[in-house]
Amino acid sequence: MNAIRDPNDLNERLRPRILPRPRDAALYARAQREGLSELQARVLAGRLPGYRGELDPLVSPSLRHLAHPEKLADGRRAAERIAQAVVDGEHIGILTDYDVDGITSHVVIRRTLHELFGVPEAKLHSLIGHRIHDGYGISLPLVERALALKPRPSLVITADCGSSDEPRIARLAAQGIEVVVSDHHALPVEGPPPSARAVVNPTRDDCDYPDPTIAGCMVAWLVMSLTRSVLIEWGVLAQATPKLSPWLSYVALGTVADCVSLGGSPANRAVVTHGLALINRMEAACWRAMAQRLGADSVPFDAETLGFQMGPRINARSRLDDPYAALHFMLAADDVSAARHLDTLDQDNQSRKAIEADMAEEARALAMPALSANEPAVVVFLEDGHAGVQGIVASRLVQAYGRPALVLTPAAAPGMLTGSGRSIEGLHLRDALQRTFELAPEALPRFGGHRGAAGVGVPAEQLDAFKAAFLMAVAEQLGEAELYPRILTDGDLAPEQLSLATLEELQAVGPFGREFDPPLFQGEFVVERLRPVGADGTHLMLELSLGAVTHRAIWFRALTPGEVPAFGVGDRLRCAYKLNRNRWRGRENLQLMIEHAEQG
Repeated sequence: MNAIRDPNDLNERLRPRILPRPRDAALYARAQREGLSELQARVLAGRLPGYRGELDPLVSPSLRHLAHPEKLADGRRAAERIAQAVVDGEHIGILTDYDVDGITSHVVIRRTLHELFGVPEAKLHSLIGHRIHDGYGISLPLVERALALKPRPSLVITADCGSSDEPRIARLAAQGIEVVVSDHHALPVEGPPPSARAVVNPTRDDCDYPDPTIAGCMVAWLVMSLTRSVLIEWGVLAQATPKLSPWLSYVALGTVADCVSLGGSPANRAVVTHGLALINRMEAACWRAMAQRLGADSVPFDAETLGFQMGPRINARSRLDDPYAALHFMLAADDVSAARHLDTLDQDNQSRKAIEADMAEEARALAMPALSANEPAVVVFLEDGHAGVQGIVASRLVQAYGRPALVLTPAAAPGMLTGSGRSIEGLHLRDALQRTFELAPEALPRFGGHRGAAGVGVPAEQLDAFKAAFLMAVAEQLGEAELYPRILTDGDLAPEQLSLATLEELQAVGPFGREFDPPLFQGEFVVERLRPVGADGTHLMLELSLGAVTHRAIWFRALTPGEVPAFGVGDRLRCAYKLNRNRWRGRENLQLMIEHAEQG
């Protein structure tokens, strides 16, 4: 059932398969012994293969499971340098990435320095690169911008970037600007950048912090928390100075949006759970504005709200234009200004969707030769593509074809291409790029990222050499694995389990996210009613029966514009679906969210 029947048949290789998720039998039994229901145990056992640690930190997330920031290599050194800058009244640059992780890191650092440590706004300088014009990380344009500031900062704190930027850090250091790096991306093989005053990164080989999967915003939060402790030790701050706990609302958003692991990570699960509780107090204008925009039925927010509503809006700004509107939205002091900045983010998000649709269509056409040749990865160059949407398009290719994907577009620098990649389970993308560099160093002068996502810079004339080396590197990791789109489910639900009570039972073992996917089930239903909905008729509203009960269901993007469903009333559908709470005018009902369906 799992294997490709005819590996030479392209349509067969691209046919999605609804498959049962592999289940860790030992964990399944242990979870039930420790008091979890059969369904909860099934969910855990399908997401944590080989996990033998304690279950309580995962199923009952708590901040008490956070390790002390002193365990971070260079953590004390970084905190003391920042504390000294506070004491001496230095001008401080805050340099972060432009995505949600970077923006939330920026908010954490800036609010801590100003509101808790008393640094005047005039002495804080925000340095966020423009994705198109500046590029990722501590780019040369950002370095020049920092050097041109008057007065010039004597310290730059990075977040969510910096680990692979030694040449630019060295340039800042040569001009008298010290750099404290806080980051979570994989370090280059030569180690931390030596010109930095401190490099705080949980992926360092010499780092004792127990969880290397935390997001950049969490690293920034830990560094600033340790700085608070140092300032209290020095007698600069009172013992009663507020802790940074309220900023975990931003950390929750950055953690979910950056797709770091929510699997066997007590830290990530704790900050998302605690952060969501803070967000749902609606004390900050940005959260209130978003709730107003999404409607009263959107509250309380959950991890999906952060990942699919807030995250894309913030990312859209940095993908298409300068990211400062996103920062202003997050820092908005009142509802009116928050709503105004959210209007900008919304407009960009609509533009992003249109650009994404066109690029995805072109990318799918360009991917056909690689798929026909059964290459282990898809690498496409979109000559007129927008660099800000590469990652989203790569994700679409991974979802459609079940293999890693890299999407490249022209870079701002003449003769260069820039690209974003997304991976599949079983391939560590950053490691594959490291191997690509070893095979063809001249074809990959710049790259960075982690297991699931990465970015590259490739000379245009080296594109063919890069692709050949990358495909070889991917093949070395994946071996003889069969590649096709997989839809992994948690099995069937009995008719009586299709209820809001079951949904609450599942939510009790959340939050869900990367490496801890939301529960997905499979089952055969009879179609009682169906009708296309949406502006272009591409979504399907259905009524599906299982046994004697009929349930409402929605299948987004089920059709292409003008397409007629291949099934009708009375037909049997084999569905992969999620349980969803549909709120409408204060009433709640169960709704099935169809991910994929095929005639039974």
